[in-house]
Amino acid sequence: MDKNTTIGLLLIGAIIIAFSIYNRPSQEKLAEERRIRDSLVMVETEKAKVAGEKQVADSVAPISQAKNEVADFFDSPSAITESDSLVSPTQSERKLVALENEKVKLLLDTKGGGIYSVQLKGYLRYNKDSLYLFEGDEGQFNLDLYNRKSVKLSSAEQTFVPIVSDDGRTVTMRLKNSDSQYLDFVYTLPKNEYMMKFDIRLVGMNNGLHPESLTNFKINWSQKLRRQEKGDAFEKRYSRIYYRYHNQGTKKMSESRKETKEITEPIQWFAFKDQFFTSVIIPDKPFESVILSSTPLVSENYLKDYKADAWVPIVADHEKNEYATGFRYYFGPVHYTTLKAYDKGVENPEDKLYLQELVELGYRWLNWVNKGLVIPVFNFFLSLNWNMGLIIFILTLMVKLIILPLTFHSYRSSAKMRVLKPEIMEIEKKYPGKDQEQMMKRQQATMDLYRRAGVNPMSGCLPMLLQMPVLLALFFFFPSAIELRQQGFLWADDLSTYDSIISWSANIPFITRFMGNHISLFCLLMTTVNVIYGLYNMNLTDTGQQQMKAMKYMPVFMSLFMFFFLNSYPAGLNYYYFLSTLITIVSTFMFKQFVNEEKLLAQLQENKKKPVKKSGFMARLEEAQKMQEKQARERAKENAKRNYRRR
Repeated sequence: MDKNTTIGLLLIGAIIIAFSIYNRPSQEKLAEERRIRDSLVMVETEKAKVAGEKQVADSVAPISQAKNEVADFFDSPSAITESDSLVSPTQSERKLVALENEKVKLLLDTKGGGIYSVQLKGYLRYNKDSLYLFEGDEGQFNLDLYNRKSVKLSSAEQTFVPIVSDDGRTVTMRLKNSDSQYLDFVYTLPKNEYMMKFDIRLVGMNNGLHPESLTNFKINWSQKLRRQEKGDAFEKRYSRIYYRYHNQGTKKMSESRKETKEITEPIQWFAFKDQFFTSVIIPDKPFESVILSSTPLVSENYLKDYKADAWVPIVADHEKNEYATGFRYYFGPVHYTTLKAYDKGVENPEDKLYLQELVELGYRWLNWVNKGLVIPVFNFFLSLNWNMGLIIFILTLMVKLIILPLTFHSYRSSAKMRVLKPEIMEIEKKYPGKDQEQMMKRQQATMDLYRRAGVNPMSGCLPMLLQMPVLLALFFFFPSAIELRQQGFLWADDLSTYDSIISWSANIPFITRFMGNHISLFCLLMTTVNVIYGLYNMNLTDTGQQQMKAMKYMPVFMSLFMFFFLNSYPAGLNYYYFLSTLITIVSTFMFKQFVNEEKLLAQLQENKKKPVKKSGFMARLEEAQKMQEKQARERAKENAKRNYRRR
């Protein structure tokens, strides 16, 4: 057996072992399977016992039925008497209890003890209705427990009793069997906050529940994601589940396809996010494992169906016979400054939440532009209550002023090549052929002319390269900037989505797929200005070289392509690109007044008389040209030899 075969077998064995470990069921999954296997008979018995019971959702539950539900849930060995239970004909009614502050209004449901609805007070839907993250069956919470018979007990099926604190900031939903046996869901909403505290407490239940239910709580959270914005196709693109590993990075699931992800490592939080709003669940102790599921929906009113099954550790107080765990809920906007503020004053990096990573700011190598420049500028001018259209104009002007010296240098470099056009055309006439040897000679003669005249043809690319990070960063910023949401400017009533001047309902092949059923005015203006500038710029960049003539129409084609691509993007982004091109046109006219091309040509002719000092770049370029020319000659000789042999 040779060395390569041995290494190959070892690698195959390692892959098989790694695959087996990766696909091995988690401990929670094995425990779940054991519970299901051991309780099949008991489940059938339980089904037969409750088959005749009547299910009640919104009506009053009879006192006898309510007692049986509580008894089954706690599985207490002692009998329940009338005095032991809090359930009464009036208290068994389904009620909605309000818990609100200046920013959020929640309705808590006595049926299941969960959150019935979440309304964000400072925001409206695209149709000006009140903005709810979810309402009714759109959002569901459930705590799964197992009694000593391994029968699953669901909190969503129970009727809780609300206990409101004196200050109205805390509501306790209590499921009580006796004074010493109860389950509490405790909701606490501080003033002027999007973050809410949520605690689960089990008291006196160690005799009735399965030991595994007193080690980890399993919670189920599902949310049907509402459509909140005008452009639902674009909104779906920015709606996805996020989750953060404990002491590691933030990850996100697919935005376009159905996906289920089982995570067995500690999770610091997970978030059900749409384009501008999110629901985040943050446990006091990291989830031990989580199963997350995202399903796109084909619906006029809903975007996605999110689900999560999560196991969270319990803190046990055996002296008080109490088992508890805590969470924080964030129901609010995906706003960078608001989310980042939750880490303010937190010194230990392990305790930081990094919720601001829910904001899509582009790739890691790019988002520093948005974090360090764009967001501070927006925050400053927003604090002055300036109009959003004016803020975008100021931002565009700032970017253009910063790179103005480089833009002028680029224009001057183009002007140098332009005044040498007659000499370039003479070179084209001297080497008119299209074969590789003629092209190499023509290119070498052109570079020699530029070198003697002191012209660097690559220097004009520098300003564009420096602008690219800003252009790309803003491409990511505008669709995620809630600051633009429902902010009007001129004819656009919402800069965070497209500003349609023409719309239709028919499905037009190709057009509807790429543009949607509308035409955006800012996008149309941006395209028009770019085409005009591209046509005008043809003469400025025409140096007489044959290979450049084929490329001069490329800016026009790119502008038309960008119209189809950007038509459904936010009006704020197209407005920025429109302003950027306008300022470029104005600056180009200004540069033309300052650059005297006759004097520039005279200077270049004087440069030819001076000793040539090659730059490192020009030397490498010439060396590469010589190498290409040598290879071309060798290939020509080889071809000649082959042809001779064939004869």
